[in-house]
Amino acid sequence: MPMPCLFLLCNLPEISLQPCLNSTWLGLQVAEEEVYTTDGSLDIDGNPALKHRTGGWRACRSILGTEFCQCLAYFGMTINLVTYLTTELHQSNVAAAKNVSTWQATCFLTPLAGAIVADSYWGKYHTMVVGCCIGVAGLLMASLSALLPLLIKNISTLAMASAQEFVLFLGLYMIAFGVGGLRPCLMSFGADQFDAGDPSERNSKGSYFNWYLFTMNCASVISTTAMVWLQDHYGWALGLAIPAMVLAVGLSFLVAATPAYRFQRNRGSPFTRVCQVVVAAVRKFNVAPPADVALLYEVPEDDCSMERVKRIKHTDDLQFFDKAAVVTASDEEAAGDPWRLCSLTQVEELKILVRMLPLWASIAFFYTGTAQVNSMSVEQGMAMDARVGSLRVPPASLATFELLTSMALIPLYDRAFVPAARRLAGREKGIPDLLRIGAGLTMAVLAMAAAALVETKRARAARMGMEKTSIVWQVPQYAVMGVGEMLASAGQLDFFYSQAPPAMKTVCMALGFLAVAAGVYLSSLVLTAVSWATATGGRPGWIPDDLNEGHLDRFFWMMAGLGCLNLVAFTSCAMRYKSRKDC
Repeated sequence: MPMPCLFLLCNLPEISLQPCLNSTWLGLQVAEEEVYTTDGSLDIDGNPALKHRTGGWRACRSILGTEFCQCLAYFGMTINLVTYLTTELHQSNVAAAKNVSTWQATCFLTPLAGAIVADSYWGKYHTMVVGCCIGVAGLLMASLSALLPLLIKNISTLAMASAQEFVLFLGLYMIAFGVGGLRPCLMSFGADQFDAGDPSERNSKGSYFNWYLFTMNCASVISTTAMVWLQDHYGWALGLAIPAMVLAVGLSFLVAATPAYRFQRNRGSPFTRVCQVVVAAVRKFNVAPPADVALLYEVPEDDCSMERVKRIKHTDDLQFFDKAAVVTASDEEAAGDPWRLCSLTQVEELKILVRMLPLWASIAFFYTGTAQVNSMSVEQGMAMDARVGSLRVPPASLATFELLTSMALIPLYDRAFVPAARRLAGREKGIPDLLRIGAGLTMAVLAMAAAALVETKRARAARMGMEKTSIVWQVPQYAVMGVGEMLASAGQLDFFYSQAPPAMKTVCMALGFLAVAAGVYLSSLVLTAVSWATATGGRPGWIPDDLNEGHLDRFFWMMAGLGCLNLVAFTSCAMRYKSRKDC
């Protein structure tokens, strides 16, 4: 090589290659961030999840398919169960209603047990698969109860009824435990398929809860029509076997998409973690938290238990629980005892749950209103003119308007309202979750007011000897409640999931089902209290057997008033609530 060329090569500036190396390194980092999820999720093999191969709507379609089958099977079993108990097992109306109510309440309580198992031991996926298998077995047992008279001959009617009851209720409570493993995990597992660190996937997570509710309502409509028709025309053996086959199809949907799922790590029992904070704080009752929050205990960054786990920043409220993270001399002697010293992240997890409880109570009262619409409005409709043209409309079937309204509005809300609100307000979800829930609570109040006005009109016509009021007047109260259902139910699911600590996602989703159960129990308590308070001294009360002698309108106005008080309480709690993003 000529000397001038060699001289030029040897004297090239050193920085000439450095920008290329730096840009290449940064490009590799960015590429890696784009390839893998940022929320610590794993694939089926336990490796960091790849964005383009796992999660998103490709996985959620199968999850929503499983949810559709689960709801179709559950509602197909529930809707006509009272009829089966009274006609086939010869139970009284009171006994049948009591048995169905007890079983349904159990179905809303078991999701809490399923959530604890999922978050603590098995994980959501395995809990769902086991729950689905138990549910299929329970539905088959229920179908077997209808087949027993064909399989066993020469047995007394009383003995046959007893055998059928045993097999049926064994199957029903197997279904309850199967549903407990499916319901909270399906919601939470579906939301896990969207990366919280990716803005586009974060927006899709809000849509997921809308379409989850849409799927559930579709299944409910089909159950109240097609499934009931099949049971009435083709017998109970086939009518109860079809839900089992439907749920088996849902299980196949769930398992078929396994390679596409994203999985979250389990971090132990959430209730154990909560109890540890409470016990540690009580033990240090006389210890004052330090002024410098940096002195509170936190698990070191290099600890394997905190691998890819986001720490939660300290908040200033509920300072009593901060005592659990104060390091004392006795803690140093008993190093590693979680019942004496808890991490700051663990303390903040408990604070999040405590903050959500007042809001949860207000949401539970919303379901008290929906329970009244589904029960007292039916009794109201039975006292009205059910003829619409040449057709006679069963009063209970008007509840379909609630479902249809919700189903019609969900696509409009998700595809039109949310994008418009996102552009105007600059929020990812369009409007805050708590504002959406509050709007739903408002709709419940308006539905009660509409029912009261209809009852005033109906009762006046009955007392004046006029023609019965048409049942069509009930449509607005059902439609308004459908709007409230679309706003409040999907909103509370999104709220509980987004605000839940990472280690308690499924448990917090189970709070939604506990809210339904609490609302139904409170509804029964309110009815009992009203009957006791108003039916005294020989008076018929507000809700007698003959509504023309009572004042059902006063009951609806009372519920509207209680709903207003609940809305005020909810608004107060919502304004004081400290969101995780604000912490």
